[in-house]
Amino acid sequence: MVTLLVGKKGSGKTKKLIESANEAVRVSNGNVVVIEKGLKLTYDISHRARLVDTEAYGVQGPEMLFGFLSGICAGNYDVTDMFIDSTLKIIGDDMETLAAFIEKANKLAGQAEVRLTFSVSADASAIPESLNGIVDKV
Repeated sequence: MVTLLVGKKGSGKTKKLIESANEAVRVSNGNVVVIEKGLKLTYDISHRARLVDTEAYGVQGPEMLFGFLSGICAGNYDVTDMFIDSTLKIIGDDMETLAAFIEKANKLAGQAEVRLTFSVSADASAIPESLNGIVDKV
């Protein structure tokens, strides 16, 4: 299952992502992974979650992010939830690219039985219609 937390800059997406990640840590019987660009969530995310900085691994673009997510799933069958902050800063601002990426990520989520939550800094009206069913407006 994939969820998009969508809203303009400063709308509270990251705060909601942090709350959701910490709640997932509390209720999960497996592992929770939080992926971010830069180390800004270190003190906000529970120490029981695995916090990963994409910059430390050179992850840029949709293909690399998809491979990174796939590798995390392949390396640890106990991952139940993954939260990805600043998605557009990692994959780029193109909405068609976002739609194609999310479609692939949704298939991965089903295969790996993991919940994926992406924060997307954009106006909800800019999100492609194909993604409307998974958008959580902030």
